[in-house]
Amino acid sequence: MSSRLLLGIAALSGSLLVSCTVYPEGRTPGKKGPHPQDNVMTPEQQALQKQRDELKKKKEEEEAKKKQEELANKPPENLNKTEGTGETTQPKPPKQENKKDYPFANPVPGKEGFVFSPYNNKMVDVRDIASGTLVEDPTYKAGDKKYFRVP
Repeated sequence: MSSRLLLGIAALSGSLLVSCTVYPEGRTPGKKGPHPQDNVMTPEQQALQKQRDELKKKKEEEEAKKKQEELANKPPENLNKTEGTGETTQPKPPKQENKKDYPFANPVPGKEGFVFSPYNNKMVDVRDIASGTLVEDPTYKAGDKKYFRVP
């Protein structure tokens, strides 16, 4: 009787142990590579990325227009010389912004284009943003305005 009881308990515990294995939905075990459902961006982050892409396109178009206008309106080279001295005038250096030191975000190991916010350690998508760029932390409300730099 006790051997049947022990056998039943062993079978029950074995079936419970096997049933606890978690497999990702829609993926076959052993198959490697990214899966469409593995997107770590929230819908809010996706909307922000879309806005960044649109702004980037507009900026590139504006820069191209400015370059074309500059080439069309470029004065002859001899107008840059001061009269009588033969020296050229040097352009004034651009005004530097009063840069406040903002903290740099920490990169996420193994995920290129993602960083941890220096304020709350949440993951933020910074793909297609140049290194050193000042970015507003999207995990905070607009009223809080927390900024950090991309590493």
